[in-house]
Amino acid sequence: MDRKKLVLIGNGMAGMNTVETILKLSDRKFDITVFGSEPHPNYNRILLSSVLAGSARVEDIVINPLEWYAENGIRLHTGETVTAVDPASRTLRTDKGRTEAYDELILATGSLPFMLPLPGADKEGVIAFRDIKDCETMIETAKHHRKAAVIGGGLLGLEAARGLLNLGMEVSVIHICDYLMERQLDAPASKMLRAELERQGMSFLLSKQTKAILGDARVTGVEFADGTSVDADLVVMAVGIRPNVSLAKESGIGVNRGIVVNDYMQTDQPHIYAVGECAEHNGMVYGLVAPLYEQGAVLAKTLCGTETPPYRGSVLSTKLKVSGVDVFSAGEFVDGEDTQAVCVHDEWNGVYKKVLLRNRRIIGGVLFGDTSEGSTLFRLIRTGAEMTPELHASLVGGPSAKSGAPVNAAAAMAPDELICGCNGVTKETIVRAIREQGLTSVDAVKGCTGASRSCGGCKPLVGQLLEHVLGDGFETPVKETVCSCTTLSRDELVEAIREKRLTHMREVMNVLGWSTEEGCSKCRPALNYYLAMVWPDEYEDAKASRFVNERMHANIQHNGTYSVVPRMYGGVTSPSELRRIADAAEKYGVKMVKVTGGQRLDLLGVKKEDLPSIWADLDMPSGWAYGKALRTVKTCVGADFCRFGTQNSIQMGIDIEKKYERLNTPAKVKMAVSGCPRNCAESGIKDLGVVAVDGGWELYAGGNGGVKLRGGDLLCKVKTSEEVMDITGAYLQFYRETGNYGERTSEWVVRIGLDTIREAVVENTANRQALLTRVEKVLEKLTDPWKDVINNRPKYADLYDGISVASE
Repeated sequence: MDRKKLVLIGNGMAGMNTVETILKLSDRKFDITVFGSEPHPNYNRILLSSVLAGSARVEDIVINPLEWYAENGIRLHTGETVTAVDPASRTLRTDKGRTEAYDELILATGSLPFMLPLPGADKEGVIAFRDIKDCETMIETAKHHRKAAVIGGGLLGLEAARGLLNLGMEVSVIHICDYLMERQLDAPASKMLRAELERQGMSFLLSKQTKAILGDARVTGVEFADGTSVDADLVVMAVGIRPNVSLAKESGIGVNRGIVVNDYMQTDQPHIYAVGECAEHNGMVYGLVAPLYEQGAVLAKTLCGTETPPYRGSVLSTKLKVSGVDVFSAGEFVDGEDTQAVCVHDEWNGVYKKVLLRNRRIIGGVLFGDTSEGSTLFRLIRTGAEMTPELHASLVGGPSAKSGAPVNAAAAMAPDELICGCNGVTKETIVRAIREQGLTSVDAVKGCTGASRSCGGCKPLVGQLLEHVLGDGFETPVKETVCSCTTLSRDELVEAIREKRLTHMREVMNVLGWSTEEGCSKCRPALNYYLAMVWPDEYEDAKASRFVNERMHANIQHNGTYSVVPRMYGGVTSPSELRRIADAAEKYGVKMVKVTGGQRLDLLGVKKEDLPSIWADLDMPSGWAYGKALRTVKTCVGADFCRFGTQNSIQMGIDIEKKYERLNTPAKVKMAVSGCPRNCAESGIKDLGVVAVDGGWELYAGGNGGVKLRGGDLLCKVKTSEEVMDITGAYLQFYRETGNYGERTSEWVVRIGLDTIREAVVENTANRQALLTRVEKVLEKLTDPWKDVINNRPKYADLYDGISVASE
C-alpha cells in the first residue's frame, strides 16, 4: 500500500510530538517530511534557560537527534523555511526553491517573540530570548561586556536574567508592572520571589515604561518615560510572544490571532491542520507545553483514523522553578468581591500557599516555595471541588502537619491525577509501568512513559511514586541501568554475557528479560559494542544497531549531506594525496574543504549517493571521523625538523595510528604525540597523550579538550618507543573492557581511578601482555569500511538503498 505524504512545517516541540504520536499509532501509514527554519534537530525550548545558565549543553536539550529522523524514515530539512502553501494543488515551496507535494499538511510554525517598537530597537546588542541563536549571542556578549538589561519581569525575562547573572554580567530587570510575574503570582508571592532574586544579585526597575534604546551603532542604555535611564551593553526583550501566522495568512488559510482550527485541529482548508502556539482554538492560543501536547494527541489520532474525543481546550497550570524557587499557579488567584481565600504566609521559611474559593468551590491557587500539593490542587480546580475541612488541612496544612512525618505527596494523589503535566502522564500510567515493566529509576520511568521528559519539574514526584510502589525494594540511590529496557547495570550485563555465553543480541534480550522486544536506541548500540568486545572472534557486527553515521561511514550534516574525512596518519600527507583530494572536491561539488583540529582535511557537503564514488576516487583509508574508535593521532614536527624536539614524534604518531586505527572503543579516542615538553601537539588534553622528554617518553591519560575540559594525568614514564606502543595498546584494551558505552576516557579515569589503570597496564606486566594479546585478536579482523563498500555491491545496496535521510 502506498504511503500518504505527510508534511510538517515546523520542527519544534508541538509538531514533532504529534509526529512521535503518529509513529506510535501507525509507523507505516505516512511518508513523513519535516521542514525547520533553525539549523538544529528538534530540541526542548523550555530548557534554553538551562543552556544559558550553564547547567546544560545544547546537545543535552536535543529531543530527537538527527539519527532518530533517519531511523524512522523521516526526511528532515533543517535551515529551510517554507515560504508558500498552495492548498489547491497540495504543494508547498521553500526559500531554497524546493517544491514539495503533500496529502496531509501540519502547520506547527510556533510563535515569534514580540519586540517593542522603540526608537533604537534595531541597534546591535538588542535581542530576544527565543532560540539557541539568542542563547549563543548572550553567551558571546558576556565575554566582552559587563551590563545587561532585561525588559520583561515575566518567567522568560527572569530566566534570561538568571542566565546572564551566571555568565558574570550585572543584570537589571525592567518591568512595566509594580510586581513580577503578575500572570502567575499575586502580590505577596511576587514580593517573596523578588526578595529571593535580589538576594541572588538581580536588580529591579519596576513600574518603568521604556521610552528608547540609547547608543550609536551599539546599545549603551535604556531610557524611561520618567526621564531616568539605566546603562546596558546588552538588552534582552522578553515581553511576550505572538503566533506565527504569516505563512498561513499569505496562503489563504483562515487566521485570527492564530491559525483558526476546529476541535480536531483542522483549518478551514482541506487536508491542512495546525497545532501548537500558532493555532487558535475557540478564541484561545496557548504558549504552555501541556496544551500543545494535548492538541497533538488529538491531531495524531485524527490523521491515523483512530477514534478520539475532540479537543475542548485546556485548563492551564504552571509549575516551574524560577531561579531555584518552586512556584505553582493555576486558575484564578486574584481576590475578588465574591471570592474567599485560604492562605498560609510563612516568610520565615519562604513558603506561601493560597487557595481561592467561590461559593465554597476551589477555583485557583498559588503555591510558592513548597509546590508538593500542586498536582492535587490542580485536580481540585479542574473538577471544581468543594472545600472541606480535610482538604483544607491537606492543602494548607499538609498531611505531615499533624504527624511530623515526611510527606509522600505522590502516594496521596488520585490515580487519574497528572504527575507530568507537560506530557499528560497520570499517576496510574506510571504505577502500571513500574509494576509491569519492573522500572526502578526516574530515568527508566521517563524512557517508558515520557514523564519528566520536558521541564523535569515532576522528577521529585516520580521519585516519590517509585518509593511508594517499590516499598522496601526501592533503593536510594538507584543503580544506573543500561536503559529503561532492562534492570541490569553495565557491569551486570557484561558479566551475564560472559557467564551465560550469550553471543547474539536477540539472545541477550530474551535470556536477560528485556522489557521490550526490539530494545531501544540507547541499548541496541551498547549491546552491539559489548557483544563485539566480549566475543571478538565470533560476534558479527549488527550494522542496524549502529548510529547512522557509523552505518554510513560519514558524518551526516544539518542539511542531510555528509562530511568525508580521509585518514592522514600523524597529520602527514603528500602532494599526490592532496591532488586527489582537490580533484574529488571539484568533481563532487564539495561545499567546503576544511582543515580539522586533528590535522586532516574534511570535505563537507557530499551527497549521500556520491559517498562510495568519492571514497573510490580518493583511494585513501577512512579517517573514522564518525565512529566510536581511534580518530586521530596529532603530532608536532619533532626532532627531524624542530630545534627543540628530542624524539621523532611524527613517526611515533604514525606508528600508533597505523597500529590502532579502526579499533572500536566505548567512545571516540583522540591521541597526540609531542616531540618535547613544549607540547605543540596538545598531548595534555587528549585521551592518551605522549610527550617526548630527555631519555624517554611520558604518557598522559584521560585528557579532554571538549566541553568538559580536563588535563591528562601522568600515567607513566618509559624509555623506549616499544614500551609506548605496548602501553598504548594495553591502555586501549583496558578501556574497551571496562568503559561504559559512550563514556569518554576523561570520565572513565575519574570513575575507576588512575591507580587502577596504572596497575593494569603499566605495573602488572603479565596483565599488560594479556591485554595486548586480546587487542591483537581484535585488530586482526579489522578492515577499511570504505573499501569494503566499494568492493562489495550487496553491502553497498544494504547500506545505501534503504536509508531515507534528508537530502538536497
